[in-house]
Amino acid sequence: MPAAQTAASSTHPDPPTPWLVARGVLLPPGPRRTLASATFVNQVGSTVFTLSSTLFFTRSVGLSVVQVGLGMGIGALVGLLSGIPVGRLADRRGPREVYLLTLLVQAVAMAALVLARSFWLFVLLVCLTQLATSASSAARAPLVRGLAGERPARFRAYLRATVNLAGSVGALLAGLVVQIDSRTAYLCLVLGNAVSFLASAAVVRWLPSVPPVPGPAGAGRRTALTDRPYLAFTVLDAITSLQGDVLLFATPLWIVGHTHAPRWFVGAVALLNTALVVVLQVRVGRGVENSAAAARSWRRSGWAFFVGLALVGLATGLPGRLAALLLLLGALAHTIGELWLAAGAFELRYHLAPAHAQGQYAGVSRLANGLVDVLAPTILSLLCISWGTPGWLLLGGVFVTTGLLMPPLVRWADRSRAAQG
Repeated sequence: MPAAQTAASSTHPDPPTPWLVARGVLLPPGPRRTLASATFVNQVGSTVFTLSSTLFFTRSVGLSVVQVGLGMGIGALVGLLSGIPVGRLADRRGPREVYLLTLLVQAVAMAALVLARSFWLFVLLVCLTQLATSASSAARAPLVRGLAGERPARFRAYLRATVNLAGSVGALLAGLVVQIDSRTAYLCLVLGNAVSFLASAAVVRWLPSVPPVPGPAGAGRRTALTDRPYLAFTVLDAITSLQGDVLLFATPLWIVGHTHAPRWFVGAVALLNTALVVVLQVRVGRGVENSAAAARSWRRSGWAFFVGLALVGLATGLPGRLAALLLLLGALAHTIGELWLAAGAFELRYHLAPAHAQGQYAGVSRLANGLVDVLAPTILSLLCISWGTPGWLLLGGVFVTTGLLMPPLVRWADRSRAAQG
């Protein structure tokens, strides 16, 4: 029998691994590739809507810029309320089913935006969409963890690269909608985003169910809210998340209003950031396999952010070419910081959250990061735009501080968990 088996195996060798899979461009067929595909579809639609929604509400619905800003701010704050309870529901009932439901709710809420005709109806519908978005994010976290296998941080890095690639596609489509600039085009972008949620839900249906992880006896509803090391981590994580708005919000305003670099450099900086994340995020994450390595990666990111922000801040008043060079180097350093930060954050968010409460902990994280997202434009405007170069340096110092605090915080969290058994 062994000889026969050997002969059979030599006659029918295993098929070669596809080149794209071998190079890490595609995941092997299975649930993880399915979830990545659903993520790509979802993100394309979301990016198109995010980049064009203000124009839809002002030019198609007829709201003022102030009304749109106020309504979006209210919606963002209200949306934070759903993360923790929905995350806990996903932990108890199974994340696939809850995530699928949130995608369907997102589709309905998004499609309903075409009915907006007044300010208060607009606010109501935006609140619904934000509640569904926050709920979806919390439900997705335990699903990703359940399907990720032994190296969840590496899978999460692949998903981040997928999100950035999808964002590039969505940005091109958004540019087309803005160029057409008609009510029909804006309605298509809203309904197209709703369809992307439905398409993503259709793909998610092919995923296997992920059974809830049993919790220890006595685990209560507020486990995450009483976990002091995790709450401290969440605060540092939320503060550091300000870096995500630096290239999207502060840098374009700084380039156009305070440097002599060409205006098209706004797009060049964004393109450089996206390309590097798509190409390098998975590779950077390969060396981060435990909490200690993750904390060191986070610490390194703080110094990279400081260098990047310093270079951007010093570009003011310089000749155009020299300013452009500093901006390019600053964006490069900032992107390296993003890569290190993401690699560390992926590992720590899963490591510091118990397996049975991934959704609940993700909801707490979403709450803190959402609050910072709401405040980010104001903070960055005051620090970086109004104050100028000293503000850029101060913000870089804040990121260095959060990075230096992360290793001792992780050690505290590990000691606390070991003491609890």
